[in-house]
Amino acid sequence: MSTTDRVTAGASPTTGCPVDHGSAPTYPFDEPVALDLGPRYKELRAEEPLSRITLPYGGEAWLAVRHADVRTVLADPRFSRAAVVGADVPRARPEIDTQAASILNMDPPEHTRLRKLVARAFTARRVERLRPRAEEITAELLAGMRAAGAPADLMEHLAVPLPVTIICELLGVPVEDRDVFRAGADAALSTSSRSPEERLQAGQDMIAYMAGLVARRRAEPTEDLLGALVLARDSEDRLTEAELIGLGIGLLVAGHETTMNHIGNFTYELLRRPGAADGLRADPDGVPAAVEELLRHTPLGAGAGFVRIATEDVELGGVTVRAGEGVMVAIHSANRDDAVFDDADALRLDRAVNPHIGFGHGPHHCLGAQLARMELQVAMGALMREFPDLALATAPEDVEWKSGGFVRGPEKLLLTW
Repeated sequence: MSTTDRVTAGASPTTGCPVDHGSAPTYPFDEPVALDLGPRYKELRAEEPLSRITLPYGGEAWLAVRHADVRTVLADPRFSRAAVVGADVPRARPEIDTQAASILNMDPPEHTRLRKLVARAFTARRVERLRPRAEEITAELLAGMRAAGAPADLMEHLAVPLPVTIICELLGVPVEDRDVFRAGADAALSTSSRSPEERLQAGQDMIAYMAGLVARRRAEPTEDLLGALVLARDSEDRLTEAELIGLGIGLLVAGHETTMNHIGNFTYELLRRPGAADGLRADPDGVPAAVEELLRHTPLGAGAGFVRIATEDVELGGVTVRAGEGVMVAIHSANRDDAVFDDADALRLDRAVNPHIGFGHGPHHCLGAQLARMELQVAMGALMREFPDLALATAPEDVEWKSGGFVRGPEKLLLTW
């Protein structure tokens, strides 16, 4: 059996049945513990920067763990996302991805066409205009947390409502519909915490919900981002109806999910380290650098990212990736690469040189990276300033973490002051 055959062998394209794992180690290597990064990544960076792994479905893939190799896979057009659509590729859950209209599953130039439609809304200049509104919302939320009294759940009082409110106002989505799209987001990002049937139903519900918002915009045009996308569809024919709905869903989910989890993750990381939060309180101007270091050091994903398929033979990490083989990238490992970062495993909030790829790299670099940065800076700065004696209300090892999904974050983060 050839290497290319091994990648796609062992699972039915229609049923996605589990494969025989063969000789390549099962991935993920182990169940994530809190925000720890397993030792296997460090070993691979030193000994085998491109290694074979076996995913629960779809067979084997390559795993890239070094900073340089990860950047190459993310930026090189010879590694395709569009090639995964409808294919029995290596993956974490049984469903085969058929979403050709999703921007996540597109390569340039189709990906570039959709990205240009919304990129201007997320430039650094436009995001800075949103900062006063983010500060206003944060102040109101923290006042509510203080009024509720300690112990209070940070996820409930700040981490979820801040980014949800901002992205809802930007897109023009009613914030009171939060339960609808949060349920859809939870299902979309699940691996084992939801069944395939539940994920399918949640996806259909999200499509119906976004289609309803689009119909409302057609009846009553608005000047928000969703209204602009409807105009681009109806008056300029710059995207299809499926692309319009998929882009709306993607912006809504991605526009709050990263920030929501990282507000909880970052607060946990600071408060479990004696003195770390004190340093930020003493130097508020250090918040932006601290956020960048937390983005580098704190793993968001529970494993490697989406698989990409080589469209031709590519030399990578000292081996030849053959055309048709899948490659996955471990961004959290790349961000701990000692060849790029001094004392890479240490959290150094004043790190001056920090070329992390916490928001990805290349064409699929996170569209909302500037928005997430701003929200994280506002949230962490205000939290440290307004609660100078903030502390975890439980022992760090007693914090309850999400499981059975693609992302890490606290289910609850109880704080006291």
